[in-house]
Amino acid sequence: TSLNNLALLYDHQGRYEEAESMFLEALDIARAQVGENHPLVATSLNNLASLYRDQGRYEEAESFYLSSFRILKETLGMDHPDTLKVQENIRQFQQTSDD
Repeated sequence: TSLNNLALLYDHQGRYEEAESMFLEALDIARAQVGENHPLVATSLNNLASLYRDQGRYEEAESFYLSSFRILKETLGMDHPDTLKVQENIRQFQQTSDD
């Protein structure tokens, strides 16, 4: 979680390469510790998707957003705030990528 939060800070500072490296490391750690279908993995996927969206890497962003949404929908349900947030991110992403 701390690594993911630091990556978010770097992303907001425009330090995209460092942010990506940390997001990927956080994702690897989450997968190793809790398995593939866990909300922590979904959080890392969502954060990577947002980073890729900001960089114009739309195909990668869409794939990660959808994976994150699938995990959260299956583990937390459609009404959970995290699921709803990722669903909103997907909606905003689709509007951005259509422009």
